[in-house]
Amino acid sequence: MIRILRKIHTFLYLGAVLLFFIPFYPCLYFFTKDPKKYFNQIVFCRKWISLFATTLVGIRFHVEYEDEENMDWSVPYVICPNHTSILDITALTYLCPQPFSFMGKVELLKNPVTGIFFRSIDIAVDRKSKISSFKAYKKADETLKEGKSLVIFPEGKIDDEYPPRMHEFKSGSFRLAIDNKVKILPVVIKDVWRILWDDGMKYGSRPGVVHIKILKPIDTETLTQEEFDELQRYVYDKMRTHWLQSNSI
Repeated sequence: MIRILRKIHTFLYLGAVLLFFIPFYPCLYFFTKDPKKYFNQIVFCRKWISLFATTLVGIRFHVEYEDEENMDWSVPYVICPNHTSILDITALTYLCPQPFSFMGKVELLKNPVTGIFFRSIDIAVDRKSKISSFKAYKKADETLKEGKSLVIFPEGKIDDEYPPRMHEFKSGSFRLAIDNKVKILPVVIKDVWRILWDDGMKYGSRPGVVHIKILKPIDTETLTQEEFDELQRYVYDKMRTHWLQSNSI
């Protein structure tokens, strides 16, 4: 019975996303004709579509900071969250007050909702293709040079196993941060997988509060590309420590 209710909740959530996407679509259609000019407006639409949908089905977000006093949202970051759920996208739109782009898998282009954003302001990458990876890296580099933040899930995918665990990080986000002398912002999305794991099709979902911790930004100003391995390991270890404190799995 619980499994059935959770499945119903997932379909209610997906229906809510479409419910709010449809009235926003005419504006998005217009804005995406010139995404550079209307970048902020597209980000605004994405944020409120996702937040209206989660609110309607009883999913809320709580954010805490490791060092809130020194958090400066006026500068760009390479934002590195862990990844266990499609709700991670909404979590990032909730916590980040500045315009930003996602880098995500190329399959998101096929989704009727995410596709409009990945064809305009976000960056799709086919990790199996070296050419696609190179083009995505160049576009990400341009995004940071324009002064915008970039969200990259450094694990590269959602864990196939349940309960999930944090996988080793890929190097792209750290290379980009060092190349552009932009701070890394580690974000630990603690327990969203308990509310909705992956796309919700297997175990369903439920109402609840997603707890997010924003760790202290890490300066890359003095780092070189030779030091990216050390940076990558440091960020992984720090995020994994907070993850394990929140998840007894």
